[in-house]
Amino acid sequence: MMTIYNWGRPRIYIAVVLLIVVISIGVLGFRFFSDYSWVDALYMTVITMTTVGFEEVQPLDDNGKLFTVFLISTSVVIFAYSVSVITEYIVSKNDPKRVQFRKMQKMINKLDNHIIIVGYGRNGKQAAAKLMAYDKPFIIVENDNEVIERYQSDDILFLKGNATEDDVLIEAGLKNASCLICTLPEDADNLFIVLTARQINKKLKIISRASQDASYKKIRLAGADNVIMPDRIGGDHMASLVVVPDLIEFLDNLSIVGKKSINIEEVSFEDMFDDQNERTIRTIDMRSKTGCTIIGYKSPDGEYIVNPEADTLLKPGSKVVVLGRPEQVNRLNREFDI
Repeated sequence: MMTIYNWGRPRIYIAVVLLIVVISIGVLGFRFFSDYSWVDALYMTVITMTTVGFEEVQPLDDNGKLFTVFLISTSVVIFAYSVSVITEYIVSKNDPKRVQFRKMQKMINKLDNHIIIVGYGRNGKQAAAKLMAYDKPFIIVENDNEVIERYQSDDILFLKGNATEDDVLIEAGLKNASCLICTLPEDADNLFIVLTARQINKKLKIISRASQDASYKKIRLAGADNVIMPDRIGGDHMASLVVVPDLIEFLDNLSIVGKKSINIEEVSFEDMFDDQNERTIRTIDMRSKTGCTIIGYKSPDGEYIVNPEADTLLKPGSKVVVLGRPEQVNRLNREFDI
């Protein structure tokens, strides 16, 4: 969408420069060939360029007439071109669509440490909804104009373009992004985007969708940190409803989205403490202070511990997963100023 707006600026600059050049040539020419004063030379240049038909300040000699012919033949086209470009630029400044494009451009330029979602289909919409619930900044790269026009709003930032092109990803702020989520239906497109994104941003966290089992390993090898297969997850979930229905229904009722209904929260060591001092789960006494229970621990090395012991040591760079009712999670956030 930004490219639709930026096209006019180079043209307006060219038009202004051409006008200045032609006016300068006209003033200098009348000053040199007809010995006009600076004001008279400027006056003659303007009435010649605009072809308004006023009389000369004083009669022109042959050199002055030849110069006037040259100035008319060169300036008419340039003047008409400049006026049309400037008029079009002024009108476009008030065009609602272009105003929206400029607004989008400013918002995109301000993005930093954000998430890029490629594609706004079923999976893209779900990803965007969850990110909005957590107030995470994100931008959606979408190539379908109809989709953009239908869902464009102040809450959802779109960039029109084909994400398989490097320039589009860079325009979406890939170099400053923290995460890329590929949700396109074609595995080949997701594979190409993952490969490109990994080359541009080595530290980027990449999550990609895959439809075929054969694509899973290829997308991982291309640089994706996580590869999700929606069909496999859906089938596994349905089978689990047969094997352990009550457990799955309980898990389905747990909410990780929404400020008023959240039951599970992931909290980093740095979110809870300002210093770098290690503490045990027993020491922070989270259960008695907030009502929340720590059900998981992730060490700085990435090791997961389910239902950690009270003597488990919390270290800088680690994270805990807590479970509680919405009011208890809110109390946790207030207690640790999260």
